[in-house]
Amino acid sequence: MSELSINTTQNVKINFIAASVGERLGAFFIDLFIVICYITALSIVLFDWLQLDRLMVNLDGWSRGAIFLLLYSPVIVYSLVLESVFEGQSLGKKLLKIKVVKIDGYQAGFGDYLIRWFFRVIDFFTFFGLPGLITVITSQKSQRLGDMAAGTAVITLKNKINISHTILEDIGESYVPTYPLVIKLSDNDMRIIKETFQKAVAKNDHEVIYKLAAKIESVTGIKNQSGNNSDFIRVILKDYNFYTQNM
Repeated sequence: MSELSINTTQNVKINFIAASVGERLGAFFIDLFIVICYITALSIVLFDWLQLDRLMVNLDGWSRGAIFLLLYSPVIVYSLVLESVFEGQSLGKKLLKIKVVKIDGYQAGFGDYLIRWFFRVIDFFTFFGLPGLITVITSQKSQRLGDMAAGTAVITLKNKINISHTILEDIGESYVPTYPLVIKLSDNDMRIIKETFQKAVAKNDHEVIYKLAAKIESVTGIKNQSGNNSDFIRVILKDYNFYTQNM
């Protein structure tokens, strides 16, 4: 398996594991099964129940082609629509817990999914899918041609690093910071603070939390306004994220 390093906008490097060939093939065949089920069900309803072929007997070729194109268009745009709606996942990818991401750390957008969709013709339907299979196996980041063109990769979410393993914190757009002096700290300082704090909370070690809060005060000159050391450290973590995101 290939490991992908993605730098977030906060300059935090997060490592992901590229989806294996087996996972990608599994997702592909699940999606293919869903598409075949749709085509089969549609054909039964239209031709066996509604006798559509008899109803269209007097239509010209262009009209019949337009009707079929409309009815079967969900099959054509299946992967494009689902990956756009579910942010990089088709139903097959969801079931196997893999996802399309940008290799520069940003969320893939519709344009990226569109490029991948265009290249499906080459990757999957030329020479029985050999171009896509070969490039996934041989490329450094396990990318098919569509991924290379779009600047994307497919990762597994089973080994995804959670936000709790980084210095990132969930803060809303309306968040108001309390301690501007927190910018005196570095990313490495915040990693140490967060890891130490999480371990202390897990062990209910109030002494370590007290010493950690005191150390933050002495290094930054910040005075704890809350009176609660745990709440103080949580605000410090959030404030650091706020200021580093908006610098």
